[in-house]
Amino acid sequence: MKRRILENLTVALSWVAGLTLLTAVFLLIGYLFFKGFQTIKLSLVFGDTPPLRAILLQERVFDGLFPAIAGTLVLVVLSIILALPLGVATGIYLAEYAEARMKRVLDAFFDVLAGIPSIVVGLFGFSFAVFLHKHYSDRIGPCLLISSLALSFLVLPYIIRTTQAALEGIPRDIRLTALALGATRFQNIFLVLVPKSLVGIMSGIILAIGRCAEDTAVIMLTGAVATAGLPRSIFSQYEALPFYIYYISSQYANPEELMRGYGASIILLILCAVLFSVAYGIRKGLAYLAFYRP
Repeated sequence: MKRRILENLTVALSWVAGLTLLTAVFLLIGYLFFKGFQTIKLSLVFGDTPPLRAILLQERVFDGLFPAIAGTLVLVVLSIILALPLGVATGIYLAEYAEARMKRVLDAFFDVLAGIPSIVVGLFGFSFAVFLHKHYSDRIGPCLLISSLALSFLVLPYIIRTTQAALEGIPRDIRLTALALGATRFQNIFLVLVPKSLVGIMSGIILAIGRCAEDTAVIMLTGAVATAGLPRSIFSQYEALPFYIYYISSQYANPEELMRGYGASIILLILCAVLFSVAYGIRKGLAYLAFYRP
């Protein structure tokens, strides 16, 4: 009887906590849209520049968020590209090759890495940029590449952990089938286990996309500026929506500029939703192929 009461109480508290969290999220998003929805216009993104000419890079946008949107997209994609190979390889090593002692050590290390504040990673990236600028080339400094490297370091634990969990969650019979038929361990991992765990790996990529798109502390120290325009190369400075929102909310000169900050926040939410949708679509496609593959 007591056990039944405790179970019901746990379920009730779980529902209360979940509803409280959802209520807080919807209140925040509702307030944001209430304050900034009226600013969502083409002029907010492209300023006085014709949209088609801006998209085709035929004319520069001076008074719009298009450079910040483009910079955010490039930053997220480049960070994921840099973090994905190392993260997946490390996850495979932890799940399939690491001995028990080494696994405990690395698990503790990556737990600590996941808890490092982003400002510390930003300071490390800034120091690295200063070191390269001083000792190797005057042309290298805080730039898109340094920001991407710092962000890839920040999101690495997400990809490692989800890859490891996805591989370790594969049933034993699937693990042993290819080996019983004569496949090598390497063939079993890359032809059977990794394809079966792609859905779980995509979950880590989705988490990493969200962290890259929203982080401000790292990019403000490693290359993001307010008026850089479109990124010309990976060694140039750039604009990004999180930094623009931080900058405009702390130094706005009039209410109109603050409203642009609300509008930029809505655009960042929409951009994250689009990136999540693309990643989720790929995840569902991989799950479909894994289920129906002969």
